[in-house]
Amino acid sequence: MILHTLLALVLTYLLGALPAAAWIARSRGIDIRTVGSGNAGATNVQRTLGWGPGLGVALFDAAKGAAAVLLARWLGLLPEWAALCGILAILGHNYSVFLNFKGGKGVATSLGTIVAIDPIVGACVLVLGIFSVTLTRYVSVGSLVGGAVAVTTAAALGRPVWEVLLLLALCVLVVWQHRDNIQRLQAGTERHIGKKS
Repeated sequence: MILHTLLALVLTYLLGALPAAAWIARSRGIDIRTVGSGNAGATNVQRTLGWGPGLGVALFDAAKGAAAVLLARWLGLLPEWAALCGILAILGHNYSVFLNFKGGKGVATSLGTIVAIDPIVGACVLVLGIFSVTLTRYVSVGSLVGGAVAVTTAAALGRPVWEVLLLLALCVLVVWQHRDNIQRLQAGTERHIGKKS
């Protein structure tokens, strides 16, 4: 079981580290790390290459998070360890070994992870996150709201303590990854969704 756990942790980090944003941008002759925000994530791809590539990256990144949790379960890990593997996938996305330990902000990968851990909580995050983006036209606001919704929904539904704490850690990570966005929101200089880089 220890071997399975170590194998799962390594594999799920590497799975999360797969840089779809960088690959798609490179196929168009662009280094995604040198344009726009410099993040290797779906939002920067959307602003640089358009909605099609952006949505493709978002779906791939979300699938990484879900696949990490499902892989861990398939290897026989307990639910809390499977959830931790989802966190490793998010960290792999944010700090990819294939991109010199840089990457995106992990929002789509976090969503995929949450949906795989707890579909009801994941559905709430998706609906309220999209609603927030639609209302404000800021992706960063939807991301921050989604993190808060995950924690509060899990706590309200009486989920296990480990799940609430894990989602709280995810929420803190999302806030940390969006610290520059928060400053731009406060300054009124944050870019709206769909605005080209």
